[in-house]
Amino acid sequence: MALDDTRAPRLAVVIGAGGGLGRAFVKELRSEPGWTKVVGVGRRRPDDWPEDPRLPFLVANLLDEDALADLASALSALGSPGLILIATGLLHEPGLMPEKAMKTVTAASLSRLFEVNAVLPALICKHLAPLLPRDERSVIAALSARVGSIGDNRLGGWHAYRASKAALNMLIRCQAIELARERPLAICAVLHPGTVDTPLSAPFARASRSVEPPQTAAARLLKVIHQLEPADSGDFFDYDGAPIPW
Repeated sequence: MALDDTRAPRLAVVIGAGGGLGRAFVKELRSEPGWTKVVGVGRRRPDDWPEDPRLPFLVANLLDEDALADLASALSALGSPGLILIATGLLHEPGLMPEKAMKTVTAASLSRLFEVNAVLPALICKHLAPLLPRDERSVIAALSARVGSIGDNRLGGWHAYRASKAALNMLIRCQAIELARERPLAICAVLHPGTVDTPLSAPFARASRSVEPPQTAAARLLKVIHQLEPADSGDFFDYDGAPIPW
C-alpha cells in the first residue's frame, strides 16, 4: 500500500483503542506500511499509551453527539481515514450478566446493552462515515458476534446481548446501503472475532473450545478486512473470512 504524497495523510482509526482487542489492532496497524497515523479513540487515554506522533489518541464520549462531532473535526485535521474499526462492545458488567432464560430479562439490561452495542456504533457511523474518501477503497468495520446471528441461533439464551448485536448488524447493513450511493469503493461490514482472551469474554472463556490472544485475533481480522471488496459491503464475516448468516 504505497502512500501518495499529493493526498491527505492516510489514517487508520481504532474506536475503543483502550480495550484489549483495540490495543492489539493498534499494534498490528502500526506495523503496516500504508498508514501515516494510527489513531486511537476512547473514553480516556490509557496511562501507558506510547508517546509517538504516529499514534495520536483522541478522547471522546462516544454516546455524546457533540463529542462525536468534535471527534470528526479532529480526525479531519489529522488526515483522511482509510480504515475505521469500531472495537467497542459490552457483554457484562457489575449487576449485568447474560441471561440463561427469558424470565431473567430486564428493561435495564436490554437498554444498557442496546446503548453500547447498537446505539454507540450507529452514532459513530453517523459522524465518521462521511470522512471516508469518495474516490478510493476504504473500510468501516464493527465487531459483532456470531451469537447476534438470528439464522445461526440454535441455543437461545443471552437474550439482550444477542438482540443488541442483531440490531448492530442491521444498522451496519443500512449504513452500507447508504454508503454505496456516494462512496462506491467503500466497504462497511460486521466481523465476528471469535472468543478472545479479553475481560469481555473472561468469565465465559473456559466454556469455549478456542480462545485466542488479542494479537492473534487482531491479525486475522485485519487479514479479512484487507481482503474485502466493495461487493462484500453490508455483509457479516467471521475471523476466517467466511460469511455468517443474518
